[in-house]
Amino acid sequence: MFIYPNAYFSKVEEITIEFLKTNKIKALVLDVDNTLIDYNKNISEHIPEWVKQMKENGFKLYILSNTNKKQKIEKVANTLQIPYQCFAKKPFKTGFLKVQKELQEDESSIAVVGDQIFTDIIGGNKCKMYTILVDPVSKKDYWYTAWKRPIENIIKSRYKKKQNKEN
Repeated sequence: MFIYPNAYFSKVEEITIEFLKTNKIKALVLDVDNTLIDYNKNISEHIPEWVKQMKENGFKLYILSNTNKKQKIEKVANTLQIPYQCFAKKPFKTGFLKVQKELQEDESSIAVVGDQIFTDIIGGNKCKMYTILVDPVSKKDYWYTAWKRPIENIIKSRYKKKQNKEN
């Protein structure tokens, strides 16, 4: 189902090199708000080291965000030394396909990592990319995201039940 991710982790740092290699992933497209940073724009303390390890192991990283606040994304991108694109209009394909072209990778070797089903997961699935859902870094959300969380929580619950039955 296009609303389900291919994988689910509680946080970005739990995504391991071994997991990515097993799934033939060569590049990661990362969301920012509530995936890499919290509501107050703080980067999770383990993210810089995780990014460093990913790069050292040959993974390409790219930030794709829906925000129109370029300075916020630029600060995260510069801190982590990752290229970025903002105002991506996820879940529409345009931003994902632009990033894919820049990464020069086949869609099946790109994983989209984000905290929102209705933007990150659906957009990545529409582009036939591998999708990884993570829990939001912070409980606090922007108003335009907060109203979707209860619906996403129902979907997550169903996804987890489905996974438990398969295992």
